[in-house]
Amino acid sequence: MTTIVLVRKNNEVVVAGDGQVSMGNTVVKSTASKVRKIEKRDVVAGFAGSTADALTLFERLEGKLEKHAGNLSRAAVELAKDWRTDKYLRRLEALMAVGDKSNSYLISGTGDVLEPEGDVIGIGSGGNYALAAGKVLIEGKMSAEEVAKKAIKVAAEICVFTNDNIKVEKI
Repeated sequence: MTTIVLVRKNNEVVVAGDGQVSMGNTVVKSTASKVRKIEKRDVVAGFAGSTADALTLFERLEGKLEKHAGNLSRAAVELAKDWRTDKYLRRLEALMAVGDKSNSYLISGTGDVLEPEGDVIGIGSGGNYALAAGKVLIEGKMSAEEVAKKAIKVAAEICVFTNDNIKVEKI
């Protein structure tokens, strides 16, 4: 499990994630990076779920972005369609929070491509805690990066599957 938060504020898009990888009740690694940036397309993404599954989906998203000339909306829908219908992909267990300068989406294996109400997305075991903290913090004077980091710290204080070793990507 993990915690990922995506925050959009003042023309800045930030995705932050904790570094904990757990197997059952055991912490296997505390410094993992579950956030990525697609430099050529100015897209940031964070993933929660099985690491191998999430990396596979991230690579697929990157391919869809290339195929659709960087159109995140189209790439997200095409990825979700493949994820739901492809026999191999259908078994992958992960969620993705992705954003570019214009759009933010939560993408799931059930075929969902959801645009959030507001400017915060939270996913993973501590996602709801980070989401709640982010919704409150975004109203203040903090930057998007500060909001994202603080939201992960709040989640880490509550969720045993989340730590405060935070990785950030922004555009």
